[in-house]
This record gives sequence, structure tokens and C-alpha cells, in this order.
Amino acid sequence: MYPVAASIVASQLDAVFSDLRIDAVKIGMLANVENVLAVAYAIERYRPAHVVLDTVIRSSSGYVLLEPNALAVLRERLFPLTNIITPNLYEAAVLLDQPLAADEVQMTRQGDALHALGAQAVLIKGGHFLGSCSPDWLIEKDGHTRLSSPRLRVTGTHGTGCTLSAAIAALRPQKRDWINTVSDAKTYLNQALLHSTRLSVGLGTGPLHHFHTWW
Repeated sequence: MYPVAASIVASQLDAVFSDLRIDAVKIGMLANVENVLAVAYAIERYRPAHVVLDTVIRSSSGYVLLEPNALAVLRERLFPLTNIITPNLYEAAVLLDQPLAADEVQMTRQGDALHALGAQAVLIKGGHFLGSCSPDWLIEKDGHTRLSSPRLRVTGTHGTGCTLSAAIAALRPQKRDWINTVSDAKTYLNQALLHSTRLSVGLGTGPLHHFHTWW
């Protein structure tokens, strides 16, 4: 991993925010403290209406994508500026310095603990659980909502978490609340997974078919 310099990240953010109307922001891999701070400063300065933080810490293949010393800065500086965070079970455990949730009760407790750190909502994803369904829990101040999807047996799963958080960001300005936003984003994700079998890209884990509606 070769992180982009924080000065370049900051310059790109300034260029985009100063030139375009930004309805929603999706934050993904940040790599280090400097980039976390650069993004936090931009969010504070420009105040976009909807901020989705995909808490990328490690790749599915095991590569570390966020330096350990950046975890506290991510929690303290970005969580309070974020409308929703989207950790999977592993990321939730690391962010809280707790064991991996063993069931949905522990999963929702960890979602509550993450919500208490400042984000307006938490979508904690249960895709790593075994079973016929993939349970996600949306944690908001007014309660919990279970959003479950059938487990799909496909090999084109590269970028699943990134796709979901990007879809949430794209849909949020069109929807009235997080429940409808996340539900529709999950529907899009499932279709992209189902249609991934139509693609043949490389020798590793294949990508989702993001453009399945058109070709």
C-alpha cells in the first residue's frame, strides 16, 4: 500500500468542494493519521449534508489498510462528523478493541457502542456470520432495524463493502431516511452480486457487476 500524500488529498478535496455542489460524501480507505485529519478538516470546512464513512481497516485478503495509530483519530475526529458508518464485524471489533461478535445480540451491542462514539447512525454488517442469510443492523438513536439478505453463493465479491457504502451515499439525497436508503442500497448490491457471474476479470476474486442494469 502506497498512501497518497495528505497534501494531495486536501488539495483534491478543496478543488472538488469549491467547484461542485456536493450532495453526499462517501469516505473509504484513508491509510494513515494525516489523511484522516485532511478529510476531517475538509468535512468541517464544507459541511456536506450527508457523510458516509466506510471504516476500511483491512482487506478481505488480509492486508492492513489503516495504520493502527490512526484508529483513535478516526474515532475521535471523523465519527462526530459522520451521518453513518458502515463497519463489518471485524472492523467493529477492532474499533472497539473487543472480541469479534459471536451472535446478533453482541453485534447490536457493538453497534450501540459505536453509535455512542458520535456517528448519527451505524450500519453494522453481519456478512461474516455463517448461515443462509446475511444480517445487517441499522443502529439509530430511535432504535434498531434488522435488514437481512439471503446469502448468495457467487465468487464475484471483490469490493462488496465499498459498493454498499457508495450506494448508500448515492441514494441518501433521494430518500427520506436511513432505513429506506440502506434497504435500497442492499437491493442494488444483491443484484450486482447476482450478475457478477456474467463477468470474467482476472484470476483472483472477481468484481461485482455494478452496471448490470445496462449491460
